[in-house]
Amino acid sequence: MARRRRRVIGVRRVMAGVAALGVASLAVANAPSASAAGGCRVVYTVTSQWGGGFGADVAITNLGDPISGWRLSWVFGAGQAVTQGWNATFAQSGATVTATNVSYNGDLGTGASTAIGFNGSWSGSNPVPSSFTLNGVTCTGSVTTPSATPTPTPTPTPTPTPTPTPTPTSGQPTVAADGTGRYRTVQAAIDAVPSTNTSRVVITIKPGTYREVVVVNKPYVTLQGLGTSAAQTVIVNNRSAGNGGTFASYSVLVSARDVTATNLTISNDFVENSSGVDQQAVALRLDGDRTTLNGVRLLGDQDTLLVNDSGRAYVKNSYVEGTVDFIFGGGIGVFDNCDIYEKRSTGAPITAARTPASRTYGLLIYRSRITGATANTTTLGRPWGPAAQVLYRESTLSSTIKTSQPWTDMSGNAWQNARFLEYRNTGAGAGVNGNRPQLSDSQAANYTPQRYLAGSDGWNPVG
Repeated sequence: MARRRRRVIGVRRVMAGVAALGVASLAVANAPSASAAGGCRVVYTVTSQWGGGFGADVAITNLGDPISGWRLSWVFGAGQAVTQGWNATFAQSGATVTATNVSYNGDLGTGASTAIGFNGSWSGSNPVPSSFTLNGVTCTGSVTTPSATPTPTPTPTPTPTPTPTPTPTSGQPTVAADGTGRYRTVQAAIDAVPSTNTSRVVITIKPGTYREVVVVNKPYVTLQGLGTSAAQTVIVNNRSAGNGGTFASYSVLVSARDVTATNLTISNDFVENSSGVDQQAVALRLDGDRTTLNGVRLLGDQDTLLVNDSGRAYVKNSYVEGTVDFIFGGGIGVFDNCDIYEKRSTGAPITAARTPASRTYGLLIYRSRITGATANTTTLGRPWGPAAQVLYRESTLSSTIKTSQPWTDMSGNAWQNARFLEYRNTGAGAGVNGNRPQLSDSQAANYTPQRYLAGSDGWNPVG
């Protein structure tokens, strides 16, 4: 950041028609059994819908005797399919979908509720399922019409169909430092892409070290390393905040939209010293919207990755390391199944978000692993801006985390006033106390990777 001193639950999702989003409820009494009286109320909400896809949340309230373990089933009427779900285990056979509780939401007392959610696909029409069963008992009732006309989700901006990621071969790569490719530098290959480009261009990069400053200013570009691992293809430089400020210290800047990087390393190998002044050194700066990183290594010290205010980024199956505030910015970033490493022996904050107060979502660390060089030294983050939003969700926190106080203040911004949250984390560094705000199960349904990234165009790189 700019010249800082060191200093759900359970149940179902369903979709509405092709052009409209729906919210409805279903209240019924299950058929009585010899041992228990059953009953349920279901509220399902289509949260977003786009051409060929949709997202939905489902809430269920148990109106009968307590139950331990549940299965919710329904039948799609027009070939729809669940593609991904959360807060339940989903299975589909033909048109029949079954959602089964997970370990933390299987017990429902009388009057208790839970919620689940999913993404799905549809074609042609998208009718609401007409019936549901809970533990094999039909919920017999009618779907009510919402009292207000729901607001349709804006039609998403079309994204060019990505060119399939090529398997490394003996053919000529796009970039090779040894002269065996079409270009010797990554920047030269990017410069050759037309500024009016509207289709996916894959730039393959031969294993090697490319010491250059790269600016990706053309849309729909994929940078793909051709090595057998991300470590074999490295783009690196060593500028720092002392050479024009933090924002100008990047090794790679992505300023265009719909850029993808895979199977490579982006590094800033500037070495911090003890002065504590102008030590920020950005490896990757993301200004463009809808960036996807998959299988990428991001290496640096302070300020490794900047997700700037205008950008949304989906980082999957990747590795990020640094010393201070090494995931930071005012943009939206989702880190899915990533490894995040605090390499300083004295520890420091991992994140420094500057989320605008008007924006619901900032940084989401999702089902990832947090480790560090030493125990009980690292904090989850600090607020670069007063409304900073950061959520660590269902991640494994190692003993490197300060369990008693995992959030800290920054530049007059109190962490208690920021939107710092956790949800169902595990590991030696996880815990619940007065310094660790937690989401409830029902709240967590609104803090999924899909919700973070959807924006106004329905972008969903999660799948």
